[in-house]
Amino acid sequence: MVLKQHTIQKSVSVSGTGLHTGAAATLTFHPAPVNHGYLFKRVDLPDMPVVHALVDFVVDTSRGTTLAEGGVQVHTVEHTLAALAGLQIDNVLIELDGPEPPIMDGSSQAFVEALLAAGIEEQDANREYFQVSEPIYFQDPEKGIELILTPSSHFSATVMVDYHSEVLLPQQARMRDLGDFPSEIASSRTFAFVHELEALHQAGLIQGGSIDSAVVVAEQMPDADSQARLKTIFPDFKGEIKAGILNESALRSPNEPARHKLLDLVGDLALAGMPIKGHVLANKPGHTANVELAKKVRALIKQKRIQEKFQKADRKGIIFDIAAIHEILPHRYPFLLVDKIVEFTENTITGIKNVTFNEQFFQGHFPGNPVMPGVLQLEAMAQVGGILLLNTIEDPKSVWVLYAAIDNAKFKKPVIPGDTLVLQLEMTALRRSICKMSGKIFVDGQLTCSADLTASVVPKT
Repeated sequence: MVLKQHTIQKSVSVSGTGLHTGAAATLTFHPAPVNHGYLFKRVDLPDMPVVHALVDFVVDTSRGTTLAEGGVQVHTVEHTLAALAGLQIDNVLIELDGPEPPIMDGSSQAFVEALLAAGIEEQDANREYFQVSEPIYFQDPEKGIELILTPSSHFSATVMVDYHSEVLLPQQARMRDLGDFPSEIASSRTFAFVHELEALHQAGLIQGGSIDSAVVVAEQMPDADSQARLKTIFPDFKGEIKAGILNESALRSPNEPARHKLLDLVGDLALAGMPIKGHVLANKPGHTANVELAKKVRALIKQKRIQEKFQKADRKGIIFDIAAIHEILPHRYPFLLVDKIVEFTENTITGIKNVTFNEQFFQGHFPGNPVMPGVLQLEAMAQVGGILLLNTIEDPKSVWVLYAAIDNAKFKKPVIPGDTLVLQLEMTALRRSICKMSGKIFVDGQLTCSADLTASVVPKT
């Protein structure tokens, strides 16, 4: 297992045509310092803007993974990133003089060969891994898609595909560890079915596609009109299009399509921003499913970093204790109304508030029949929601979280001294600086309060 970060020894370039845009481009890998990660730089545009290779910036997954940052796009990044991740290279600046890396032969082989020719160099910094501690799932039952990431001491993957095709039979591919990638996975080409090609071309995709950049599969012989249209779009189709594999060369392995799906998976998961220790079991994966799994990993990475930043003591079952909450939230006695956070995911959070007779508000709120004011229950809910927003804020101390609206507030039963509030919130919408959340409070498993909250994130001045 590689324990140090790595970059390349010198710059190296690859040139060709983009698969979907059809634009000619030269891609150049440059050495980069520790903790740099993968960064695309569009040198063909004014000011040479950069796009971070992170799942946060994925904007499209139709037949490829597209990134966009600040209005600048980079299309079809997965084969490039698969080569870097497959070779366990951590830090590279990727200059590109067009909108899309060249497709080459439809695999990662050309990128792998270029990077190996440049040489791989160890750096003076430890590599940080994301260690999978419990299964992470993505499922799309309607399409029969299921991805499961389970704990392991290293990264490995198993992919299964079934296209209900008489040409491409059900198959699977396995990568035992990343050491297998250069020799077993990198040369596996992307593929497409003839019956898809016209629709893809009309949708503005595969503008640079050819028989030399993909495995092309015909389930049956197209009729004469379809043959003529296809040869107009793809003049490299020579002769009659018959059922079977249209490429002159045979498949590079009997399960080349499954191996290519595994290649795509490696490239898309690189967008999580950290190498993974875990095993992926993927049934019918694609870019959309891969990216959704990468988003889940990315969210857990952010939470890990946030927890490490604020939570000093290792306390079982507690994400943030009162000391951490005191550092995160600006509230102070008597308005700090959260005792601990016990669950924290990308879109949900659970906090605990222990209500005691010593609460200052009981002195004046029905002294003979003490009841926690409903507005303070909502305030406790809002404070837990403010912690949930940590996932979206790079530096929580640089902003104020101000609540703009409370809707549908309902109170089911009184909260009295001795009660323990379990505050559960779910983020339902996030648009720039505006966040909407649905909140519920339970006591002894019974719902006592619910409301919909809208918060605004305002920079401190």
